Amino acid sequence: MLRRVKPWGTPTCCFRRCVTILVRPRPDTSPMKPLFSVHAGEYLAGSHIERHFPHLNVWVPARDTGIDLLVSSRSNRRSVSLQVKFSKDWLVTDLGPEFQPSLQACGWWTLNRAKLNQSEADYWVFVLQGFASRSVDFVVVPPRQLLQRLQRIHGHQTRIQTYLWITKDGRCWETRGLPKREQHLIAHGHFTDHARDFSRWLNAWTPIAALNR
Repeated sequence: MLRRVKPWGTPTCCFRRCVTILVRPRPDTSPMKPLFSVHAGEYLAGSHIERHFPHLNVWVPARDTGIDLLVSSRSNRRSVSLQVKFSKDWLVTDLGPEFQPSLQACGWWTLNRAKLNQSEADYWVFVLQGFASRSVDFVVVPPRQLLQRLQRIHGHQTRIQTYLWITKDGRCWETRGLPKREQHLIAHGHFTDHARDFSRWLNAWTPIAALNR
């Protein structure tokens, strides 16, 4: 059964299109009632796509398949699937005053290596909402490339702890395990490490923009 659900959000930021959810009826009872909920990261990513790519459709799956959002072209003939990961901003609460002027947001995630390796999503989207800077940034990265980078940095761990820092000059760095001296180099714009440089994927919405043509 297909149910259409009204847009959600606040008056200033909402999904403007309806979202269609597939509901499976139970054989022994009346049809299931549709359940509609998204976490903060899915909401922020979906709202960003709606604002910046107004001709696209954003879909939310009815059950957990490892894909949080499906974005399709106006004709629904082309699509991109997204796995969305959200983190609170650790910058204000956990980093010293020397980092505040140059950093915009800092996120922390624990990833399951097997799930990342087996992910069917086209892209993983890490959402960083800066508390003090009142910013929202997205790291949009293919899961295979993400796994390769994290393995280069942290090895073949079953559970991967990763920190992503966004700087105010538009750079993104993976920082877990860095000594304090190199953290300060990031803050002052002097750090270099190809494996830890995630800047190419910062706000990299090109695959979504391609659907908008």
